[in-house]
Amino acid sequence: MAEAVSPARLEISESEVELRAIRAQGAGGQNVNKVSSAIHLRFDIASSCLPDEVKQRLLALHDSRISKEGVLVIKAQQHRTQEMNRLDALLRLHELVNSVAVAPKPRRPTRPSHGSRQRLRVAKSQRSETKALRARVVD
Repeated sequence: MAEAVSPARLEISESEVELRAIRAQGAGGQNVNKVSSAIHLRFDIASSCLPDEVKQRLLALHDSRISKEGVLVIKAQQHRTQEMNRLDALLRLHELVNSVAVAPKPRRPTRPSHGSRQRLRVAKSQRSETKALRARVVD
């Protein structure tokens, strides 16, 4: 039995990530107003130690969290504690980076099969007959 090959997981050192605690937005009562529990994570893609191919794929993503300068910004404020939000932000960063770690397989164009072309012709002729029956009757 062949085993499935797991994709290589890339590690990011914490020295490349800038973490800053900020006050969370939204509902939460007094706790939101007095505790800086949200985390603002900044990761400069260009100056990171990631392989060049991974950097290019990350920068090519159409993600609103990646600025024009190539800085990935993640804001984590889902949890009540700063530590949980920090872990959440780092986990989301790792998920995003590892999602582009493996190059996508190039698509090889294929031709329609004989059966599919035949079914298309039959469907078109049936549709044509249906529309022909809607035509005005001429005496």
